[in-house]
Amino acid sequence: PEIEIDLCGHATLATAFVIFNFLNFNDDVITFKTMSGNLEVKRDHEFIEMKFPSRPPVKVALLQTIADALSKQPVKVYKARDYILVYDCEEDVHQLKVDASILANVNLNLGGICVTAKGNNSDFVSRFFTPGAAIFEDPVTGSAHCSLVPLWAKYLKKDTFHALQISKRQGELFCELADDVVLIKGEAVKYLQGYIEI
Repeated sequence: PEIEIDLCGHATLATAFVIFNFLNFNDDVITFKTMSGNLEVKRDHEFIEMKFPSRPPVKVALLQTIADALSKQPVKVYKARDYILVYDCEEDVHQLKVDASILANVNLNLGGICVTAKGNNSDFVSRFFTPGAAIFEDPVTGSAHCSLVPLWAKYLKKDTFHALQISKRQGELFCELADDVVLIKGEAVKYLQGYIEI
């Protein structure tokens, strides 16, 4: 990896999946010690539930460089670790083009740019971009939901959510805001098994 972030949802999910299913781990709860503190992960039938910190975003002005990179401007802008750009509808998020070359030298202090809108067949949708990383658009970003969930809780006046990340690969998350934590449930599948000879 080119960068290390303080919280990574899909890496946590994948690691827990391997521990639960392939390392003879007999408990239903794992606690990871991370740069974001202790993260509790538990098995919930076919799902893995991660307990992440809630990071409510605050309204900010959009950096001009980010604005220049967007094919359409957001209606609202927030920031926690990441910039959260709110759009009018799912189609705006789906059709948005973001120019990676304009953002190549932007320092977001290891955060990214998350675009979101109310969903057509879900509570909300999102996409996530990381300037300077080898993979510019992240397929699924659990950590971004630490800010998306409290934001949409305020807008939608509810605390449980069905969320879709509508990147090319797409991802489905089931989230809940519980005081100062965000519970995120997702699924993982084994796609590769290998052996290393030392």
